[in-house]
Amino acid sequence: MAEAQNSPTLGSARAGGPPPAGSTTTGSLAVAAESTVATRMSAPPSYDVADFPVPHGREEEWRFTPLARLKGLHDGSAVAGGPDLKIDITAPEGVTHELVDRTDPRVGKAGKPVDRVAAQAYSSFEKASVVSVPKETVLAEPIRIAVHGDGGTAFGHQVIELGAFAEAVVVIDHTGDAVLAANVDYLLGDGAKLTVVSVQDWDDQAVHVGQHNALVGRDATFKSVVVTFGGDLVRLHPRITYAGPGGEAELYGLYFTEEGQHQEHRLMVDHEAPNCRSHVTYKGALQGQDAHAVWIGDVLIQASATGTDTYELNRNLVLTDGARVDSVPNLEIETGEIVGAGHASATGRFDDEQLFYLMARGIPADEARRLVVRGFFAELVQQIGLPDVEERLMSKIEAELEASAA
Repeated sequence: MAEAQNSPTLGSARAGGPPPAGSTTTGSLAVAAESTVATRMSAPPSYDVADFPVPHGREEEWRFTPLARLKGLHDGSAVAGGPDLKIDITAPEGVTHELVDRTDPRVGKAGKPVDRVAAQAYSSFEKASVVSVPKETVLAEPIRIAVHGDGGTAFGHQVIELGAFAEAVVVIDHTGDAVLAANVDYLLGDGAKLTVVSVQDWDDQAVHVGQHNALVGRDATFKSVVVTFGGDLVRLHPRITYAGPGGEAELYGLYFTEEGQHQEHRLMVDHEAPNCRSHVTYKGALQGQDAHAVWIGDVLIQASATGTDTYELNRNLVLTDGARVDSVPNLEIETGEIVGAGHASATGRFDDEQLFYLMARGIPADEARRLVVRGFFAELVQQIGLPDVEERLMSKIEAELEASAA
């Protein structure tokens, strides 16, 4: 698989237009005169849905998304109803959980909605769930949040709050069938360490659109692992901002896109504070007719963000004909006083030499294929650090590959 890489240079303009299917895309690298890329949206961030026009699919932020499959989440026609979304929270001793309304100062503190669906979710939820870890508390067991749908339409808001120097691992697991628009806020106090594993293992007909906002405190560390398997359409928008210098963010993603599925991950890392670090690695595998994966990786280094160190990588493995990948990394720099910045994107098929090497040693073709895919994803799965979750995800990957070979 050929991989295109970029490191910071000055003066290139933003690349325009979607990349061709199955191609390698290097994105753009530019020095911005103004901070217009902070949202890359057609309207400024807002909590009010009326501030966003109804998208028609020609807008930059919607051009890859099949709007007709959003079940009305984008135009206001979706109304909460049907079977309730079931949310079960299991947390170690010392962790608090409460339901609050949108007047609570923690709700929306990590970031405003940046598109109409996120604003609709913010305007429509009844109660927000807030999970808090007290300062200097180090949890030995993970917090587990199970979200299960039985066919209804729902709007939600989840807040995960860590006090100064607290440490926690959170697993958010989505299963069942639902039409869901939700915002998730991660609030990290100074020196806190938070690892979040968000698993989208929906049934085939589910629709899930979510904005994930992380506000990383001074010298705090945030690690996110996003895993997307199921759903008819899943569109997630992770966003990182830094509340003080010295913050670190590691964003990992794994997606396996099947026939007819649309899976879209749009990331934004906004470096405003000095001496912060971000590292992004997303990998996807696709198989089946009309399987479509979209990855957008935006990194902005503002003039005040001296000492920034950032890198983003997206790699895609196309397993069959008929699948399409759109991969667009963007890096915009307003200061030359940085440690480093770069991005890379690659899309390709199986490496014939790898398969030949395995088959020449007596490994059947189907088993060799599975070994290559397992190796492709192993780096990301190991970032989770929870054996039960890791085993479940690798079993899921095996099941997907066996289904395609049948």
